[in-house]
Amino acid sequence: MSTPAVPDDALRHEAERVLRALAGDHARLRDDQWTAIRALVVERRRALVVQRTGWGKSAVYFVATRLLRERGAGPTVIVSPLLALMRNQISAAERAGIHARTVNSANVDDWDAVFAEVEAGAVDVLLVSPERLNNPDFRDQVLPKLAVGAGLVVVDEAHCISDWGHDFRPDYRRLRTLLADLPPGVPVLATTATANARVTADVAEQLSTDDTLVLRGPLERDSLHLSVVRLPSAEQRVAWLAEQLDALPGSGIVYTLTVAAAHEITAHLRDRGHEVAAYSGQTDPAERLQAEQDLQDNKLKALIATSALGMGFDKPDLGFIVHVGAPQSPVAYYQQIGRAGRGVDRAEVILLPGPEDREIWAYFASLAFPSEQVVRATLDTLADAGRPLSLPALETRVDLNRARLEMMLKVLDVDGAVRRVKGGWEATGRPWAYDRDRYARVAAEREREQRAMLDYIATTGCREEFLRRQLDDPEARPCGRCDNCTGRHRSAEVSEQSANQARERLHRPGVDLAPRRMWPSGVKDDLGVSGRIPADEQAEPGRALGRLTDIGWGNRLRQIFAEGAPDAEITPEMFDAVVKVLSSWGWTDRPAGVVAVGSRTRPLLVGSLAHRIAQIGRLPYLGEFAPLGEPAPRRHNSAQRLRSVWHALALPDDVAAAVSEAGGPILLVDDRTDTGWTLTVATRLLRKAGAPAVLPLVLAVPN
Repeated sequence: MSTPAVPDDALRHEAERVLRALAGDHARLRDDQWTAIRALVVERRRALVVQRTGWGKSAVYFVATRLLRERGAGPTVIVSPLLALMRNQISAAERAGIHARTVNSANVDDWDAVFAEVEAGAVDVLLVSPERLNNPDFRDQVLPKLAVGAGLVVVDEAHCISDWGHDFRPDYRRLRTLLADLPPGVPVLATTATANARVTADVAEQLSTDDTLVLRGPLERDSLHLSVVRLPSAEQRVAWLAEQLDALPGSGIVYTLTVAAAHEITAHLRDRGHEVAAYSGQTDPAERLQAEQDLQDNKLKALIATSALGMGFDKPDLGFIVHVGAPQSPVAYYQQIGRAGRGVDRAEVILLPGPEDREIWAYFASLAFPSEQVVRATLDTLADAGRPLSLPALETRVDLNRARLEMMLKVLDVDGAVRRVKGGWEATGRPWAYDRDRYARVAAEREREQRAMLDYIATTGCREEFLRRQLDDPEARPCGRCDNCTGRHRSAEVSEQSANQARERLHRPGVDLAPRRMWPSGVKDDLGVSGRIPADEQAEPGRALGRLTDIGWGNRLRQIFAEGAPDAEITPEMFDAVVKVLSSWGWTDRPAGVVAVGSRTRPLLVGSLAHRIAQIGRLPYLGEFAPLGEPAPRRHNSAQRLRSVWHALALPDDVAAAVSEAGGPILLVDDRTDTGWTLTVATRLLRKAGAPAVLPLVLAVPN
C-alpha cells in the first residue's frame, strides 16, 4: 500500500505526538531518530541504526509502527533475542496505544490465539524470538504469511547476525533469507548499540540491499565513570566487593564470567548481610523473572549475574556495574556497562580483573565452530541415515556435546547443507564448503579482542575513549571522568578480616555430585543398556572438592589439570580440604573400603588421594580399576563417552572379591569427572561385585 504524501513538518509533528504518548510530554525526537522514521515511513527503505544504549532505538520502531499502521500497513514484526526485552517492549508499546504480542518458547499454548489476532488485524507489533525462525512449522507455515503481510520488519540487537560480533547467534543468520524474500516496499530497521565498523558493514550487507541507510552516532555516555581496581587474588576481589558494595550508588549488576562464580559471590555477599541474588542461564525462568523485578523495585542491592542478564534488561536508574573478571571483548564489555546510567547523572563502572580470566577465555574459545572433519562426518551421517535424525540420535554418532552440535547444525542449515524438519535434521545434498579462512579470521579477531581487553586494563589513557575506539567511534575523545582522566583511582585496600572471610567462603570445599539415572539413547544395540539405570546399579549422590570454574578452588584445580601439568601426589592443603568434604558428607552408612579408578595420566595424584583417605579414615584400601586397551580420546557427549569407557574399565578379580567381603558401601575415588560416565560404569561393576552402595568422590567437576 502506498503512503499518502504528507509534508515533512506535518509528519514529524505527528511522530512527536506518538513519541510523547510513548515516553512522556518531555520527549522530543532526535534528528537521527526522525531521519530513520522518515526513511521507514515515507521512503520504505532499509536502515541500520547504531546508537548507544539508552539513545532511543526502540522509539524509532514504535513511532514508525504507529505511523505505518495509521496508513493501513500491516503489523510490525520484531525479531528480538531475549524474553526480558520483549516484556519491557510490550509495556512501552501499550503506553503508545500499540497492541503488541509475542511468539516464543515460553508461550506456545498462546500461539494459535496470537496468530488469530494477527489475521484479524488486531496486533500492531508481533515480537518473535530468533529461535522461532528455525522451528519447522513456524518457518514453513507462519513466517511466509508474516513476511507477506508485514508493514515493517525490525531486527533488534542486529550485531547477533554477524559472526564478527561479540554475541553471534546462528538463528539470526536465517534473517538474511527472510529479508531477501520480503515483498518490495516493506521497510526494514536493524538496531544495535555495539557494533564496530566490521560488524556494521557485515550487518548492512545482510540487509540484502545496496541502499541501506546507516545512521551511526557517537557512543559517549556522560553518566558513566569508569575505573579498574587490580587485586592479587580472587578472595581479595570478593572481599573488596563486600566492603564497597553498600557505598555504590543505588542498585546495580555485578557481572561474573561463570555460573559458579555468580553463586559463590552471591553466597558470600549474603553472608555479609547484602541483599543480592544470583542470575544465570541456569536459573529457573520464574526465579529469573522475580530477580529482575526485585532489582527493578530496588529490593535488591545487586544481581550477581552472568552475561545471561544482558541485552534485554532495562532499568534506567541502575547506579553501578561491577565486573568480577573481565569479559573477553571490549565490545562485549561496553554492551554490558551500557545497562547503567541511562536515567541518572552518575553511574559507577568498575572492573576487577583476575589472572584466571584468560583461562576462562580459553575455555570459551574451545567451543568455537568444529573442525571440518567433524562437520563432514556429521553431513555423511545424516546422508547415510536416509531419514531425519533427532539431536539425541545424532549425538550418539557424532563426537560433539549437544550445545555445540545444535549450534553447528544451525549454521549448516543457514548455509543450506542441512534442514530442520519434523523428526530432526536431514542433509539436503547441496554442495557445501568449509570456510576455513573465515573461521580462522574470526578466531584471530577474538584473540585480538582479548589482547585489547588486556590493554584496556593496563592503559594509562582515557578508558571510555579506549572503548569507543574499539567500537570505531569517530568521535571518541577523552571523557574527563574515568579514573585515569581524573587521577582519582579507587583504593585496592582490603581489611584482613574481610579477606579472611572471603577466603573461608571461597575455599569452603564441597560440591554435590548427582549420579546418572538414565542411560543415553542410541547405545542399546552395542552396549545392551537403555532407559533408566536399575536402582541396584546406581551410585549414591557423591561429592567433589570444587568446580574448575570456581574462583576459589577452581584456580588451583585448573593448575593441576592444565595440559602438560606434571602428575604429582596430592598436596597437604588440598588433602585437608578433601577431609573436610568427607567429614561433612553425612552418609547413612560409613564406607567399608576405598577403591580408586586407575589413571593413566595422573596415577600419583589418584593413588595418593585414595591411599591417604584410606589411611586417615582407617578404611581398607581394596585396590583400583585397571584401565584396559589404548588410551581413548576424551569424548564430548554422553553416548560417545559411555562407549569409550564401557570396555576401558575392568575390576580385577581380587578387588571384586575384596569388595564383596567388605560388606558395606564403597568410597569410589577419581581425580575428576566431566560427563559422569566413568563413575557410572565403575559403580555398575562395583554393585555387581556385591557393593550395597557406592559413594563417588572426585577432586574436580567442570561447572
